[in-house]
Amino acid sequence: MLEPATLCLAPDGTPFSEAYGDVYHTRTGGLGQACHVFLGGNDLPRRWQGRDGFVILETGFGLGLNFLATWATWRADPERSQTLHFISCEKHPFLRDDLQRAHALAETGHTDPDAIQSEAAQDGTAPPESSRAETQFAQAIPNLADTLCLHWPTLTEGRHDIAFEEGRVRLTLLFGDASDTLQHLPELADAFFLDGFSPAKNPELWSAELLALVSQHAAPAASLATWSVASGVRHALADQGWQLKKTPGFRGKREMLQGRRSEPNEPSGE
Repeated sequence: MLEPATLCLAPDGTPFSEAYGDVYHTRTGGLGQACHVFLGGNDLPRRWQGRDGFVILETGFGLGLNFLATWATWRADPERSQTLHFISCEKHPFLRDDLQRAHALAETGHTDPDAIQSEAAQDGTAPPESSRAETQFAQAIPNLADTLCLHWPTLTEGRHDIAFEEGRVRLTLLFGDASDTLQHLPELADAFFLDGFSPAKNPELWSAELLALVSQHAAPAASLATWSVASGVRHALADQGWQLKKTPGFRGKREMLQGRRSEPNEPSGE
């Protein structure tokens, strides 16, 4: 049976999971991490520009901030792909009301889109290319968060497909254990967002077995990014044919991990 996440707050006000004893993002902001680690780490938006479709697979949906940042970046990019398909696993999804509460916290100061874009512009990871696009990005997040919550599905195990932007943006939520839900996923991904609680707190999500299963969904020339540089994670990914490198992390974190697929699988077909 699917067990929903419970929204709790750490002493500094950031969303916290009592079940895993870990925060959903650092106090410096989940959107900032999404821009620097996951978008910048996968060379987005450049890699989706001019393409018919682009597929992203994420291992932990959490508050949905990576999806919201990706969606906002895509819609602000005039050279965006024709379609964007974002697939995400989540073992303990939030109830709609708790998800709305978490997003409201982000809007009241724990995550500042304007500050994110200012910092991202300085370090070269700003998703939108122009100042106008940066403004669109900052202004878009609250509305996109509201739209996501409006379409939030009933919490039942399995696959939930949601369409936005007249079908040009698709969100596929895989509720349940990732080791089960990914077994039945037909799509291949162009980019991977390896996210979730730390390997020490949630080892199952970073196990060699699960990372091997994730890697089976890699399209040709696929990329990955994660904030984790744990040796076990690096070795498991290298064993699956990923070429890895450490790069500067987001704010307080010294390093993050980027990867490129050295032995691609079959084309994604999207």
